[in-house]
Amino acid sequence: MDLFSRSWAALRATVAALPEQAFAQPSGCTGWLVRDLVCHLVIDAQDVLITLVTPASAEPTVNAATYWHVAHEPPTGEDPLDALTVRLAAAYQDPALLTFHLDDVGSAAGRAAELADPAARVSTQEQILTVGDYLTAYVLEWTLHHLDLVAHLPDEVPGPPAEGLAGARALLEEIAGARFPAAWADADALLVGTGRRTATARERSELGALAAELPFVIG
Repeated sequence: MDLFSRSWAALRATVAALPEQAFAQPSGCTGWLVRDLVCHLVIDAQDVLITLVTPASAEPTVNAATYWHVAHEPPTGEDPLDALTVRLAAAYQDPALLTFHLDDVGSAAGRAAELADPAARVSTQEQILTVGDYLTAYVLEWTLHHLDLVAHLPDEVPGPPAEGLAGARALLEEIAGARFPAAWADADALLVGTGRRTATARERSELGALAAELPFVIG
């Protein structure tokens, strides 16, 4: 739960420090600008709040790894919900309004996570899991989107914290049922593993049989 809080706080802090012109830059999500991604983060924060106040009494049906649906084709950006996010982001017009909304809802989601019982069970997307597993799953979400946020921004814009990258990599490896080469940086494992970056010829050689299974597109 601490890792959830640190990853989420770091992502929100990076968004809060962005200059206005950064919001019009492309993100690492196909078809989305930075402003679209930030709008998606607002929706994510709302989902966290909703899930944490949706208790369940039945046995868990998924854990942090099996919570994710895995595909092997990257999104095209043409999904209706993706298109809706773009329209919502454009409606903000002033990026300051968007960052204010993220800070407002995002802070509430962070506080709710800190107050939640990790052993409690919650329901979301017709699945049941413990709060601890749900928040662990979201470390991967925050970390990947932090990488998406800074993908085309100057190097001085801070990326995800090291502990978030390590935790997200460990979860992705659990989802994949395989380990990425130990010499790889955590960010490279995440970017290549989820199809955000194409593996080089050398990397594909290092991946061996795992290369044929890439990417692991989670959603």
